[in-house]
Amino acid sequence: MAGSVHQEIVARGDASEASADARSQTLTFLFTDVEGSTKLWEQFPDAMKRALERHDAILRSAITNANGTVVKATGDGMMAVFASAAGALQACLDAQHGLRDEPWPDIGPLRVRMALHSGEAETRGGDYFGPVVNRTARIMAAGHGGQVLLSASAAALVVDQLPHGVSLADLGEHRLKDLERPERLFQLVHPDLAMEFPALSTLNRRPNNLPTQTSAFVGREAELSEIRRRIEDVDVHLLTLTGPGGTGKTRLALRAAADEVDRFEDGVFFVDLASVTDIDSCLALIARVVGLSEARERSLLDELRRHLRGQRVLLVLDNFEHVLAAAPRSSPAARRCTFAARACIPCRRSRCHATGPPLPPRTSWGASRRSSCSWSVPGRSARTSD
Repeated sequence: MAGSVHQEIVARGDASEASADARSQTLTFLFTDVEGSTKLWEQFPDAMKRALERHDAILRSAITNANGTVVKATGDGMMAVFASAAGALQACLDAQHGLRDEPWPDIGPLRVRMALHSGEAETRGGDYFGPVVNRTARIMAAGHGGQVLLSASAAALVVDQLPHGVSLADLGEHRLKDLERPERLFQLVHPDLAMEFPALSTLNRRPNNLPTQTSAFVGREAELSEIRRRIEDVDVHLLTLTGPGGTGKTRLALRAAADEVDRFEDGVFFVDLASVTDIDSCLALIARVVGLSEARERSLLDELRRHLRGQRVLLVLDNFEHVLAAAPRSSPAARRCTFAARACIPCRRSRCHATGPPLPPRTSWGASRRSSCSWSVPGRSARTSD
């Protein structure tokens, strides 16, 4: 039960922390995950089973010795909770050392990413829920095998009591998928552990200007999956999301674009054309968003084509219906384009997707207004509309 789990971590924590209310106490959550586990399971099914048993033993020992509690297994990882952020950090340090020292004779070293985040969470049915837990999972997903990431709140709790040899590297502020507020992330640094990693897998990783979403995205998974499938179709250069106002075109387009960031190494760019009334202004705005210099020797359309040729870029064009004439001219400039509009845009190699109505309001989420939007990729295009 959640109550017994909480009582256990309170009993293991500091006396000052133990006096806090069970539902409002600040806790530190740990999420872990084995990098590349799916491929390892495919290649070494029997050896991977043995390796995961040893992995679990190493992590459970490190967590228990640091006065933490394992809440549950999460696929090929774990979720744990601590009354002390310093204890959580020590558990990560000990676990990474244990994983490093293990011989792993059959499959090679297991590389495990870890994340710590501190805050209050709701307990229910023997588990923890809420934004703090969700954020911890997103932070972990941004990391790489062998890397330990901390949120700003977790870092603030441990910075004055770091173990010997440990320091924290400030990785800057990052935008995490589906989360409204960016997070400043820190990396645990120790001379015995790996210190150099690729760029974090966040929305900062690829060039993009996607606006932060201010409401949760609830439901419509099937529709979102179909939109993503069309964006990834090499024969579709222009995708238009159509539908009356309020059916969620812009929201769907932005969510799908965020999911596709890693597929477009040269950028995913959102262009709001609400204030644009003619083709020249439309092209000028697109040029500014994608970083095209104003100095040019040929027409702006030709410059856009030259600038974007050979790049993997996704353009999301919102409120496009009032500059419909621009569609046949602008779509070849980008590998892919998505538009939001109330009617389909006539263009070669284009597709339309009619959006359904948003979910009705419920007590657990608010009904968010969705408006028209479209996507475009140099060499391909896609569109969404309100």
